[in-house]
Amino acid sequence: MKTKNVALVITPPTPHFVGDGFRVHNFIPGDNNYLNMQRMNPFIMLDYNAKYYFPPSKKPKGVGVHPHRGFETVTIAYKGKVAHHDSSGGGGVIGEGDVQWMTAASGVLHKEYHEENFSKAGGDFQMVQLWVNLPAKDKMSPPKYQAIENKAMGKVQLPNKAGEVEVIAGEYEAAKGAARTFTPVYMLNAKLQKGGSAQFSFPANYNTALLVIEGNVVVNNAEKIPTDYFAVFENEGEIFSVKAADDAVVLVLSGEPINEPIAAHGPFVMNTREELIQAFRDFNEGKFGYLED
Repeated sequence: MKTKNVALVITPPTPHFVGDGFRVHNFIPGDNNYLNMQRMNPFIMLDYNAKYYFPPSKKPKGVGVHPHRGFETVTIAYKGKVAHHDSSGGGGVIGEGDVQWMTAASGVLHKEYHEENFSKAGGDFQMVQLWVNLPAKDKMSPPKYQAIENKAMGKVQLPNKAGEVEVIAGEYEAAKGAARTFTPVYMLNAKLQKGGSAQFSFPANYNTALLVIEGNVVVNNAEKIPTDYFAVFENEGEIFSVKAADDAVVLVLSGEPINEPIAAHGPFVMNTREELIQAFRDFNEGKFGYLED
């Protein structure tokens, strides 16, 4: 097998607020054309709320009711807790270490807020939200929801006490992720001790990237990736290594490209302009259900 090398290391973009509860760096789609939706497909959006302290608040901060169609939202909680609800009846609390995997598909209304007790106490908040594209044949399938608790994730202890790899989706060695996906997707948390390393292998054509959540790492003993930076790999080669310069947490993503047209506007990601127009029409006609703000 050949080495998969880093193609680009991206500095965290200037953060902005989504609602009043999520202070995010938007990596995908990025200002750099290299990070457009088609290049990173099936990962068509990545917002990263780097560690940020929210003071106590009686009114939970967050994002009010908004629609989605044509993709899945994946929220990974590293610090803090999020309460969420959608018009298909899904909802709950995403605790630290847990993941919410919501298939919007044919359309849902959704809202997300800091969990009430976390909001009252305040504290560090750190989250990743990904949008995972759906193939055309599944874009209008029924919405569904997967609540993935940390204890349900497959976990692999690395040799020499180097740390562990948590498997949200896909597999790592013999461990499988709890998430059910429409196309092949790998989503892993590598939790490495200082000096520890992990090896990864994905098909050469898969779109592959990593986000350094904590610490600093070195990829293939050559490329330094600091905290909160994002690295995209070339679509050549299969294997790469990640070594921790200090205690580190790294989100590793790899997915089979969905080689179909993308027509995206706001909260809708379809294949054609006509499908986008229909999505807005359906939303305005109340066909996404009802959700109280």
